[in-house]
Amino acid sequence: MKPNDKNNKPHRQIPIKNVEIHQPEKHGAYKPRDQIYVRKVKGIFQQIRQKMNFVFLALFALLPWLQYEGHQAILFDISEQRFTLWSVTLWPQDLTLLAWIFILSAFLLFFVTTFLGRVWCGYLCPQTVWTFIFIWFEEKIEGSANQRKKLDSQKLNANKFWRKALKHFCWGFFSVLTALTFAGYFAPVQDVFIDFFTFNASFTLAATVWFFAFCTYGNAGWMREIMCLHMCPYSRFQSAMFDKDTLTVSYDAKRGENRGPRSRKQDPKELGLGDCIDCNLCVQVCPTGIDIRNGLQYECINCGACVDACDGVMDRMKYDKGLIRYTTEHELEGKKVHFIRSKLIGYAIVLVVMTSLLIMEMANRVPVSMDIIRDRTELAKENFNGDIENVYTLKILNKSQKDNYYRISVKGIKNTKWHGEQEVFVKAASVYTLPISLSVDPYELEGYMTDISFVIELVSDTDEVKLEHESRFFNKR
Repeated sequence: MKPNDKNNKPHRQIPIKNVEIHQPEKHGAYKPRDQIYVRKVKGIFQQIRQKMNFVFLALFALLPWLQYEGHQAILFDISEQRFTLWSVTLWPQDLTLLAWIFILSAFLLFFVTTFLGRVWCGYLCPQTVWTFIFIWFEEKIEGSANQRKKLDSQKLNANKFWRKALKHFCWGFFSVLTALTFAGYFAPVQDVFIDFFTFNASFTLAATVWFFAFCTYGNAGWMREIMCLHMCPYSRFQSAMFDKDTLTVSYDAKRGENRGPRSRKQDPKELGLGDCIDCNLCVQVCPTGIDIRNGLQYECINCGACVDACDGVMDRMKYDKGLIRYTTEHELEGKKVHFIRSKLIGYAIVLVVMTSLLIMEMANRVPVSMDIIRDRTELAKENFNGDIENVYTLKILNKSQKDNYYRISVKGIKNTKWHGEQEVFVKAASVYTLPISLSVDPYELEGYMTDISFVIELVSDTDEVKLEHESRFFNKR
């Protein structure tokens, strides 16, 4: 005992326990993952997922084929630097609109995640949609999960060879179709398919199609849950949007524990058991291979497969459904759930504000633009009449989907003489280059540089389009 110890109590030695450390078995640089054989399950949430996947896939496949007023309705033409969305054509000058759309989409994802968790991952994410399509091919060709596992454990024989070959052929063909459709959003879709299958495709088109086909085949066929677990950034920062009132797929441990098998006729309370019969179906149907009974995990994509599997078991055991369900942490703790809360309100306000700004931006968008390029070799010169002359090149961009006539004028200096065309015809979604020159009596100029404005107006009886662009008129020194 130390004399300066305030409580005059002797120090107790912390007991030390020797722990034997087992080194993990080494498999080269890393331990390979165990292949996940996803078991098929039926239920309400799988029906919803399948229908949503079908709608998503149908939209993806059909949208590039839609025509609008004689042109492809949706076309992101990178070579021409223009994006066509039905009646709207976006140019590099309109990138702010695309920025607004992307920001709005991000906050919409944040709002949905805060309220419903990772439903985007489970029901609409392309990785999930294509993974389940590839699993469907596996089930049709190789059989159920147990049959696929048994087939993989066999040595190579005729039955295994033709099933594996047919499966990979279907995967590859579907991947090529996916890549061709994807390329059809960035080039005329009819030309993409015709040129590819007639072997007339350019090197760029062919390389792009085969690259995306390889990515689709690898991601949906081989990597699958690796994309969700290790490569998707959304799974990493989703926890920043979750709170205790977020709806997620969760296991009710109070009701389910202790786990254990039993017959239907036995009373679990007499056996000291909960409702979970430890059948592991929730693990077998999970596309990422996790056990939802271990609590909330970032690998969970909220697809609801374990909910349907568990509800089926509870129904057969004549127990109440919902042992695994979409619920909140507060509900599991027996507390009140707050569906309307400050975080959701904040996201909603931001969504409303950004949507309003996007609508205003679209409403105030002028379907014509003009770039003014001055003659850099000589800012000003004196012509044979003694007037001061400046040379300009006007690039007029018609952003609309129809041909138009435009009238150009200038203001800022009195008695300006215009040399060149003042009314031009510009085709839809194209640029017209107009060289012109302005001349002014030097007595009208007050200094070395005068501010002027070029005005472009649409020549039409119905639409009123007017745009002003500032420039400078220089005097000779």
